Amino acid sequence: MNPTIKDVAKYANVSIATVSRIVNGLPGYSEDTKKKVQEAIEALGYQPNAIARGLINKRTQTIGVLFPEVSGMLSSEVLEGVENAAHDGGFSVIVCNTTSSGKRTVKYLRLLQEKRVDGIIFASEDVKEEYYKIFQEMKVPVVLVSTASSNYDLPFVRVNDFEGAFQATEHLVKKGHKQIGMIGGSKNDPIAGVPRMRGFKEALQKHSLAFSENHITTNEGYRFQNGKESLPVLLKQLPDMTALFAASDEMAIGAMSAAHQLGIKVPEELSIIGYDNLKIAEMCYPALTTVSQPLKDMGQTAGEILVKLIKGEEKEAESRYMPFTIVERQSVCDLHDK
Repeated sequence: MNPTIKDVAKYANVSIATVSRIVNGLPGYSEDTKKKVQEAIEALGYQPNAIARGLINKRTQTIGVLFPEVSGMLSSEVLEGVENAAHDGGFSVIVCNTTSSGKRTVKYLRLLQEKRVDGIIFASEDVKEEYYKIFQEMKVPVVLVSTASSNYDLPFVRVNDFEGAFQATEHLVKKGHKQIGMIGGSKNDPIAGVPRMRGFKEALQKHSLAFSENHITTNEGYRFQNGKESLPVLLKQLPDMTALFAASDEMAIGAMSAAHQLGIKVPEELSIIGYDNLKIAEMCYPALTTVSQPLKDMGQTAGEILVKLIKGEEKEAESRYMPFTIVERQSVCDLHDK
């Protein structure tokens, strides 16, 4: 027989009302009492009734998370942080894979509206007008992660992509490289594509190095295959290239694979720096030098902000730029040493 709230109250030697307040995140008890009740819940294996809880606090204790590509390594790390924050706040997570499709995104937003989620985390995509209209209809807090909106006042948690790309390129310049190419994203992507390409271009210009359209190949995605297919194209455009900045780690590793097939040694003949610092970056050979985004921390921070907004602990949320670092491994050589 499943334990009831009465069993928890008896085990913890408190009233049923106290257990109810603690389970529903309401005030009116000490930390010692909270600890006793939580220990009783764990010992008995008590599962609060979500429907009953929703009737009390007018919440479903769920949040919706929308990713353009759930299977991507970046998404999995961000999601881990979001789920940690949600769990700590007493919420469950519904994950939606939009595949960067506007129709699919709208469909999932309508589904989340029907499910009456308490808040939304929107990741890695531009916020279109049709999405924002649904956010307003839902009347729930929305937090952006790994993206931002220039058109709508929505709090975000992200890294400054322009600065990250600028410093990645400058890192190659400081290692003595003068002929530097870039495998970029889409020119139609205002989130990561455009700012990273702009950071690359401005870093070259700052150091009075040549730049033309031949220095960049563009792609609609940021996956391994995009990097692998782009390297031969870029080498034709820039045959004297000694170093490469890739707009994602997956692209960088794809370029390393293509270099191996072409008989080009990394880093002796071609230095490569990536962007993200995914777990796979230190598993490949040679281990990848990259711009490290604190992906899990970004997800956790976005989740914590959302939980506070839902619970009314904050009325407004400030956007956060998270710090990034360049992690040096073995895929970039110093030409000054040659």
